[in-house]
Amino acid sequence: MKLLSVLFTCLVLFSCSSDDSSPPVNQSEVINEPVDDPVDDPVDNQQSGELDPNKTPSENFDLSTWNLSIPDNQGNGTATTVTVSQINNGYENNSYFYTGEDGGMVFKCPVAGFKTSLNTLYTRVELREMLRGSNTSINTQGVNKNNWVFGTAPTSDKIAAAGYDGEMSATLAVNHVTTTGSNSHIGRLIIGQIHANDDEPIRIYYRKLIGNTLGSIYFAHEPTDGNGNEQWYDMIGSRSNSISNPADGIALDEKFTYNIKTVGDILTVTIIREGKDDVVTTVNMSNSGFNVGGQYMYFKAGLYHLNNSGNDDDYAQVTFYALEKSHTTN
Repeated sequence: MKLLSVLFTCLVLFSCSSDDSSPPVNQSEVINEPVDDPVDDPVDNQQSGELDPNKTPSENFDLSTWNLSIPDNQGNGTATTVTVSQINNGYENNSYFYTGEDGGMVFKCPVAGFKTSLNTLYTRVELREMLRGSNTSINTQGVNKNNWVFGTAPTSDKIAAAGYDGEMSATLAVNHVTTTGSNSHIGRLIIGQIHANDDEPIRIYYRKLIGNTLGSIYFAHEPTDGNGNEQWYDMIGSRSNSISNPADGIALDEKFTYNIKTVGDILTVTIIREGKDDVVTTVNMSNSGFNVGGQYMYFKAGLYHLNNSGNDDDYAQVTFYALEKSHTTN
C-alpha cells in the first residue's frame, strides 16, 4: 500500500505540472520557479549535463521568461520576434535557432538580414528576458512586472518591478566568427547583455581575429549621460583590431562560463574556465544614472552580431549549454 501511495502522489504531481490551464505565476512573487517534475526540468538537465539532442531548446532549457529575435522579416521590414508562447511550444528554426547534435542550444546569425528596428545596425539571434512570461497584458517596456531594477532604485520602483538586482550565468562555446568585412568588424559579437531603457549597463563581447587561434573577452559599460562615453574593460586579451594571439585566450568551440551579477550599484563580471583561475572585474555604477526612478532592466543572451560589412553569407555561431538567471523579489 505504501508503494501504491507513492506512485499515486507522483502521478498527481506530474498531472499538475503539465496542466496548461493553470493560472499564470505571479512574477512579482516568483521568477523562474522550477517545475515539479525533476525528470523534465530544463534547469536540472543543464546542471547535470543531460541535454538531449532530440529535444527542442525549450525542452532542454527553461525559456519560460524569454522571447527570441531572428533576422527574418516580420512583415514591416524589421526582424521577427518569436514570442514566449511560441518559443515554449517546441519552436526551432534550422537557419537560426535549434538544438545541436550535443544537445546545446545553437544561435546562428548571418551578416545579412533584418534588424530589430530601422535604426539598428546589426543582425541578431538573441533571447530577451520577459519576466511577464506569456501574460501579454503587461507592457514589454517600463518599470513593471516584465522588467527589473537595480537595488538602489527608489523603493516605489522596486515594488512596481518584477524584482530587483539580478544574476545571469551562461555556459557556452563560440563555434564560428566572421572572416570578411572591415578590420573593426571581423570576428566580433556580443554574447550577453543587461539592457536598460536606452543604454546597456553591460555588453559582453567575444572577438577572434583572422590568424589568431584564440579569442578575447571584454565588456562595455554605458552610462546614461547620452554622450556615448562608454567604459571598456578588457578581461581576456583586448578589443584591439590588431591584437596578436591573446595570452590565455579562448579558442573556438572551447566551453566557458560568464556570470553577470548586480547588487545595488555594484556590477561584477566573472569568466570561469575549467582548470584556470576565474577572471573577475567589478564596476561601481553609482554615477552611471541607473539608480534613479524610471530606469528598468532586462537580460539578453545569445548572439548579437557586430559585423554588417562582411559578405552576406558570412556568419557567427554560438552554442549555449546552460542559461540561468534570478532576481531578488519583494
